[in-house]
Amino acid sequence: MAAPQDFKSLQDGVQKSLVSTVKYANRIAAEDLSFQRTVNPDVAEQLDEKSSRLFDLSTRLLRSAARACGVTAPTLEDVEDIDMNWQGVVDVVDSVLEKADTALDEYTGLIKRKEPPSDASSIPKRTKSTGKVIRNANVVKPQTIFEVQPDNFPAGPWKPILTKKPHAIVPLEHSLVTFTDEDGSTQYKHPYEPEILQMTYPDSASKVANPIPWQPVETTEATWVDTYEGVLEMLQELHKAKEIAIDLEHHDFRTYTGLVSLMQVSTRQKDWIVDTLQPWRQKLEVLNEVFADPSIVKVFHGAYMDMVWLQRDLGLYVNGLFDTYFACEQLGYSGRSLAFLLSKFANFDADKQYQLADWRIRPIPQEMLYYARSDTHYLLHIYDQVRNDLVSSSKRSASEQDLIGRVLQKSRELSLSRHIHPGYNEETGEGPRGWYNYLLKHSHLSYDAAQFTLFKTIWKWRDDTARKEDESPNFVLGTNHLADICRANPPDAKALHSLMPLTAPLARSRINEIWVRVLEASQNPGPSLLQFFASIAPDAATRNALPKPGRDLTKMPTLGGPIAYRSLPRSRLFGDMPISSLWDGSRDADEGLDDEVPFPWQRFVASVQEGTEQDEDTGSSVEPEAPPPVPSAPEEEDEEFTLKRGTKRKSESTTDEDSETSEESDSDEDREGDKATEPAPADGVIEIDDQVRSKKQRKALKKQMAMEIQQKREAKSAKKAQRQAEKEQKRLAADHKYNAVPFDYSKATSVMHAKRDGAAAQADARPAKAQKVFDPYSKTGDDPLKGARKAPPIRGERSATFKK
Repeated sequence: MAAPQDFKSLQDGVQKSLVSTVKYANRIAAEDLSFQRTVNPDVAEQLDEKSSRLFDLSTRLLRSAARACGVTAPTLEDVEDIDMNWQGVVDVVDSVLEKADTALDEYTGLIKRKEPPSDASSIPKRTKSTGKVIRNANVVKPQTIFEVQPDNFPAGPWKPILTKKPHAIVPLEHSLVTFTDEDGSTQYKHPYEPEILQMTYPDSASKVANPIPWQPVETTEATWVDTYEGVLEMLQELHKAKEIAIDLEHHDFRTYTGLVSLMQVSTRQKDWIVDTLQPWRQKLEVLNEVFADPSIVKVFHGAYMDMVWLQRDLGLYVNGLFDTYFACEQLGYSGRSLAFLLSKFANFDADKQYQLADWRIRPIPQEMLYYARSDTHYLLHIYDQVRNDLVSSSKRSASEQDLIGRVLQKSRELSLSRHIHPGYNEETGEGPRGWYNYLLKHSHLSYDAAQFTLFKTIWKWRDDTARKEDESPNFVLGTNHLADICRANPPDAKALHSLMPLTAPLARSRINEIWVRVLEASQNPGPSLLQFFASIAPDAATRNALPKPGRDLTKMPTLGGPIAYRSLPRSRLFGDMPISSLWDGSRDADEGLDDEVPFPWQRFVASVQEGTEQDEDTGSSVEPEAPPPVPSAPEEEDEEFTLKRGTKRKSESTTDEDSETSEESDSDEDREGDKATEPAPADGVIEIDDQVRSKKQRKALKKQMAMEIQQKREAKSAKKAQRQAEKEQKRLAADHKYNAVPFDYSKATSVMHAKRDGAAAQADARPAKAQKVFDPYSKTGDDPLKGARKAPPIRGERSATFKK
């Protein structure tokens, strides 16, 4: 069969065959195949032959797809194996579909096609070492044999150790000048600042080029450089390169300032591992002939600290830096670490367990050397890949879309980093070795005056001891342990010693020295932690430069003084919108609450005190103002009234008859309640004047009220009887309408004991038969003794854990 000329014709042919096959297969239902096999033996033979052929083709196709996708195809010997290994078939099909999606995206240009290097498949995977990584080795300090000892007690700013300046625009003697930084301290300028600002990157750094594959690891070896002659030989090779990759391994636990323990350098053809712990380490300054050459691109990854370490220990300065970390940042990769780039572009799994290893060990184990070499061996190929992606995604005419320009500019700014002496301000705690950032991050400690003084005292002792012994402050005493000790605030030296961890031998052996400093500091305690933060708040001059909301927020209250609350006339959240109409009338009352907001009980006490003071001063009570006239309104049933004066106490001369009459009338009034009250006047006040009315008038009035009450009761009873008579008359009229007769239950026949007519007659005719009394135990003695029933076997409860 001749191959089709293009993909379109192949697609049409395959689709036509599939359609015809599906049509023929759908002409007969799958449920009828067994019937057709029984009726016609030829059909059975043909079905078996076609099924075997389709099964063989499907198996071959499945194996081919699995081999193309790099997965394992399931083993299928017959049709029944398809159900048994269905999950394996699904995995192969999913892999094919994913590969097809990727191929379509590459064909349409949605993603860029990845071109693996020719020897990518031949790279063996480095097995991870199962040995324990040495974090802090107990070795002799290498800094004790350096020709230039580290200075942990500097008297001035750090001065570059540069003695020569290759590729200089400004001479070295004019470059070593000082300036005043933003903190007001004097520092030396970057010696290569003019050269870095005026340099231009090579054209190759902003052009797309085919990535150059790395050299196979098996055919090349890294050169170990531990002599000055080896450095000079390496320098001759580096002069020929256009791009070099550099990385450093650093140690900072058993030294105060830190040590560059190893330097890896790679070109397209060779790798070098330089021992930077040799006594002549400062002679490596000769590498500035390449490192400061702007025509050679120096590729780093995450070179923020590498720039500082190279200046501090080796006197090396980088001009022409390209940091692949900034490339990951601009391209928006899901990861930005070097391990991510090695896995993405070099198919190499970096063993990062050695990242924090102690690189002072000599000789270095082979696993650690392999890890150190891998950091730069593949880095130039990664540089080619990310550079091409940056240039392809950049639009040089628009600064917002110039990705390669941004990466080069950030790399240039990073190469201008400078080293300064590590230290701190004892008063404010600011500086690289200060405690300010730690307390600001852990502000929940809230030390009081004694604890804060203890914290600053031990921190100062720890820093002094670390400088003297050339150890890191964390080796002398961990910061978290220091904070725990200050929170406990031990009362004596013995308690302080019990709080010292076993991992701090220097602190435990110098416990008396620490306690002497603590006693001296406790005699003159300083502020608490809260007072310290309040004292360093922005001053008035700084706050005046801020907007009014910022000035109000930055102003801190005086500790121990009254706290004033401001009441704003306009809400910052809701604006001028009133919260509720009920609150509109309270605005005038709250105008004088700008300084403080009293509680309701405080308002009540203040008003009472003011009223009392006013009464004492005037000596007379203030008469209440007359209420305004109330407009006339329609009378209601339950209208309130006020008694201006109560009833006078009866005199002793009152007769018994009057008392009895009054008791009867009072009892009547109590029973009737407010029903017998007269209508209230328009102003709602009933005036009672006992002096005007005589005793007979009161008696006649009470009798009249009692008669009126009795009349009302009789009228109410008459109305009630009338309503009952009307209801009874309506009920009788309804019964007469339907001829309803009440049912007599006493003459009704029984329902529960009723019998049929024939049965009732026969029962009356036959004589009564005596009923036999039921005895449930009558036949228990007739049966012989029987054994207990066999218990059924236990099902579902027996464990099969140890079943063979």
